[in-house]
Amino acid sequence: QVQLVEAGGGLVSAGGSLRLSCAASGRTFTSYAMGWFRQALGKEREFVARVNWSGGITNYADSVKGRFTISRDNAKSTVYLQMNSLKPEDTAVYYCAADRRNYGSASLRNINDYNYWGQGTQVTVSS
Repeated sequence: QVQLVEAGGGLVSAGGSLRLSCAASGRTFTSYAMGWFRQALGKEREFVARVNWSGGITNYADSVKGRFTISRDNAKSTVYLQMNSLKPEDTAVYYCAADRRNYGSASLRNINDYNYWGQGTQVTVSS
């Protein structure tokens, strides 16, 4: 089992940047692929990005491709989401998640594909 704690959310103006982090504890971090999801008010939780166990394979939702970067530091058991060129439509609660299938995959984008979740961090982008 793994416990996940997100940090780094906040209020930013459109066009600005934020970096989210998610610290993991428990089982060996490299046993998991890691993902970021987000949920805007009144909407379903949606996939944002995924990174495999080594950090060498990443996948993104089309809505964030070219603006967001997912990465991980296995020595620190932490996954990051660098968010640039933020838009008001990026406003949401952002969640990190862990998948026991630790490989990269362009198809594992459903919330049911992930086994463990953090509590979320709010990101608000003002226009």
